[in-house]
Amino acid sequence: MSDTFHAMRIVDAGDRKTRAELAELTRADLPDLPVLVEISHSTVNYKDGLSLTGKGRIARRLPMIAGIDLAGTVVESASDDWAPGDKVILNGWGLSETEQGAYSKYQRVKAEWLLPLPEAFSPEQAMAIGTAGYTAALCVQALRDWGTIAPEGPDVLVTGAAGGVGSVAIALLGKLGYPVTAVTGRPETHDYLSKLGARAFVDRAELAEAGKPLQAERWSGAVDVVGSHTLANVMAQTCYGGAVAACGLAGGPALPATVMPHILRSVALIGVDSVMAPRAKRQKAWALLAEHLDPALLDSMYSVHGFDALPKLAEDIIAGQIRGRVVVEI
Repeated sequence: MSDTFHAMRIVDAGDRKTRAELAELTRADLPDLPVLVEISHSTVNYKDGLSLTGKGRIARRLPMIAGIDLAGTVVESASDDWAPGDKVILNGWGLSETEQGAYSKYQRVKAEWLLPLPEAFSPEQAMAIGTAGYTAALCVQALRDWGTIAPEGPDVLVTGAAGGVGSVAIALLGKLGYPVTAVTGRPETHDYLSKLGARAFVDRAELAEAGKPLQAERWSGAVDVVGSHTLANVMAQTCYGGAVAACGLAGGPALPATVMPHILRSVALIGVDSVMAPRAKRQKAWALLAEHLDPALLDSMYSVHGFDALPKLAEDIIAGQIRGRVVVEI
């Protein structure tokens, strides 16, 4: 084990702003937590993009190692749950916000944050899924539990379709036999999304402006990563008794909607959080991914990049220029 290693940290840039910098660290710089993991792969989620670009105040204290996802190998453990050599993954749990994150060759973490690497996936594939894909699985599971989506029913709508959450949600829904309509502003992604399982498309501009509180019923359910007017319109178009699983705010945190879809059509808005989701939910989501995410489709939806690509990847994901998922080799 080398004495020093690189890490990407968020630091104070003055005037209530932050910036990313490459730092040289030792193990003494890591938090005093029971499990030391050597990280082989991470990824870039929208939240990571906000943190690295300084366009969102994600870190609650500084300096903070960025990165919310990791796959790696246990090196040292003071916990009976893990032993050196165990292959593990970690999603969320405050990494890069309140806890030191994953863009580092090594990190110390709490034992209860870790899950075993699913046998179905390599570390690279697990990070191709990452928080975005794991969140997609939580959303799909929430809609299935609600019980109104069906293979023979109206389409399930997926917003932000060409992004990480959208790509995995479409692949899962398609494999499970549900009809899917994808929302995207990039026509050049239609072939890609069709291969994942989308059978129809809606231009995101159709949902981005204020609409009527109640509109024609079109969707048995929906996965939404956008929020704002898009979410309001999606709820207004959801069929009686349907549900929308909301997990993002790429279009903004406001919800300019009315209660009419809820009280006149019994439409449910299900909030989906991946950061602090309990272990049982995480295990169920990863089991869903392991069983139903086609490895060939997964391989088609990600690219692999070096550690030095992180700043550019962060800019691209905030600009909506990344298709699918990206894996970062630490």
